[in-house]
Amino acid sequence: MSALIDGYDAAFFDLDGVIYLGPLAVDGAADALAELGRRDKTVMFVTNNAARAAQVVIDQLTGLGFAADDHNVLTSAQVATAQMARELPAGAKVLVNGSESLADLVAEVGLVPVQNADDHPVAVVQGYDPAMTWPRLDEAALAIQAGATWYATNDDASRPTERGLVPGAGGSIAVIAGVVNARPTIFGKPYRPMLAEAIRRTAATRPIFVGDRIDTDIVGACNAGIDSLLVFTGAHGKHDLVAAGPGERPTHIGADVRALLEPIRGVQLTPTSATCEGQVARLDHGTISLDAVPADHAGQLDALWAIARLAWQHPGSDSTDALAALGLVR
Repeated sequence: MSALIDGYDAAFFDLDGVIYLGPLAVDGAADALAELGRRDKTVMFVTNNAARAAQVVIDQLTGLGFAADDHNVLTSAQVATAQMARELPAGAKVLVNGSESLADLVAEVGLVPVQNADDHPVAVVQGYDPAMTWPRLDEAALAIQAGATWYATNDDASRPTERGLVPGAGGSIAVIAGVVNARPTIFGKPYRPMLAEAIRRTAATRPIFVGDRIDTDIVGACNAGIDSLLVFTGAHGKHDLVAAGPGERPTHIGADVRALLEPIRGVQLTPTSATCEGQVARLDHGTISLDAVPADHAGQLDALWAIARLAWQHPGSDSTDALAALGLVR
């Protein structure tokens, strides 16, 4: 039986919540990606995390057993600074409201990183920085109000870790947006530049993007016009999936990245029912219910896919009880 990945020539992966959680690899991910390599599928790691240098990401990946190098790791900071170098004059001052790694990349592309609005920067670039301080946000807001062009690597609201979700770069962007009444140019997912660069680098003709977030990964794939696989090892779960609207819906779902090596979950739809691998969801007077609740995790994922597809066909339907019955799926 053919595997999901057989229909694609490349797989792009988000990192946090998909490949690893903090310092820990997601179970089975390293073996699954090794198998993709044996099948001659191109693998690229695509991360919105702009706080760390690409080499740090590479070192973490290789330390966890993944094959990674300069050719298959792409960060939103790399995409952002490359575009800034094309748009700004050489030697222009840029106020860096992000990590030291982001400042290093700004310098590498021929721009001059500064920290103070009084240096009259022509641009401000924001990125996630766990050591961000309020005075630094003040400087960014002042520079933007003085006319600096505003860029951001990404606007992720949260970051998954082994302990749970923590705030992402979107929080600091929101603070400044509330002051300057504007929005930055953003390069990371779900915006097109990130995946467009991944496609350009790999020359992929039919890639699939694997992510754990609807708002960045799945929407990003939709914006780029490519298929996606939502996995349930990170930020978003079954309720997020069913609530997804047009332009937010994955092409496939799976427990984790090993789903790429499994058969496609097919769904047969009628006006009032959806069937996936024998699991049946039905619509009756606006409420979705299951014919039966499977006891195993794989069967519950099949049931979830049936519920989601039926709910998408009938916006406003109530799937609360059906989802609650799927206790093995988060």
